[in-house]
Amino acid sequence: MFPVETKVFKLNTSTDHTNAIYEAATVLKNGGLVVFPTETVYGLGGDATNPDAAQAIYAAKGRPSDNPLIIHVADPADAEPYAVTCDAYYRLARHFMPGPLTVILPKKDTIPFSVTGGLDSVAVRCPSHPIARQLIQASGVPIAAPSANRSGRPSPTCAAHAIEDLCGRVDIILDGGDCEVGLESTIVKLEDNRGILLRPGAITPDDLRAVLTDLSIAPAVTAALAQGERVLSPGMKYRHYAPAAPLTLLEGKDEDVRAFLIRQAALPGVGILCFDEEIPLMPANASLFPVGARHDLETQAHRLFAALRDADAAPHIEKLYAHLPPMEGLGLALYNRAIRAAAHTIVHIDPCVPKID
Repeated sequence: MFPVETKVFKLNTSTDHTNAIYEAATVLKNGGLVVFPTETVYGLGGDATNPDAAQAIYAAKGRPSDNPLIIHVADPADAEPYAVTCDAYYRLARHFMPGPLTVILPKKDTIPFSVTGGLDSVAVRCPSHPIARQLIQASGVPIAAPSANRSGRPSPTCAAHAIEDLCGRVDIILDGGDCEVGLESTIVKLEDNRGILLRPGAITPDDLRAVLTDLSIAPAVTAALAQGERVLSPGMKYRHYAPAAPLTLLEGKDEDVRAFLIRQAALPGVGILCFDEEIPLMPANASLFPVGARHDLETQAHRLFAALRDADAAPHIEKLYAHLPPMEGLGLALYNRAIRAAAHTIVHIDPCVPKID
């Protein structure tokens, strides 16, 4: 199946990219694969009504086929042929679509089980990125699209990341620049007008509760899946978004964690995902991967996956350390991605304990 001759189209707001969109849409209608930008991360797209396209997506990513895919539509009402909608869906759509929200609904027979990982439900999203919307409209089909990375790797927030992982595995890559958000969409499952948050994102639990008064948070958002538990949405696997070097998350008093990081940064083979204000405190020869200011969660969300990929590209990095994000607001989305990238490896820093082996 591989390698495939991959075309890369660099698109920007100052040029007419109608021809590139048309060619990419034609590829999708013919069962091929297209990487495209969204406001969250880059997606690896195929025709969501074509079971063979779904299998091609799994093969290109090296992803287990029990992990459901999200279908992307140009307008919330376009979900009607593919999902059983409800009042709660349209209330969420009025507030958050187009935008970084995915809603899980009962599926219709128009969507094959290969897209939903064998589930009777389908995940629906209406992206706000103009290139994504043009591509969906031009193709005339819903686009099934997970993140455009090899399975388990940090999600791609720019075209270079997708090219690194998928060049030779897809037909076309549309380079639309950096993604705005940097973390995948919030995922909510609706059951009888009640909501269950399965994956946090830029749309926070408080945002959702302003629309859905009955919203619960799935235990797997902050903990590992139970043994044998079924994957209900993308990103629920135990280890996900992971860098090549093992990542350890640190909790404790700010001054204790900072002192520990400064000591570790002086050691060979150690990389630090640090806050911007910590950079002047670190040793001159430290391998640092800044994620933003301590209280700037939006910048941290935008930079997290890129920082993990930068660490992968750095020579001789054998272990990584990072702050454990908070669990409030946008911090919950960062926490969710970080614990999966670290395979739930969290260490409490006690000033009485001098080091971690």
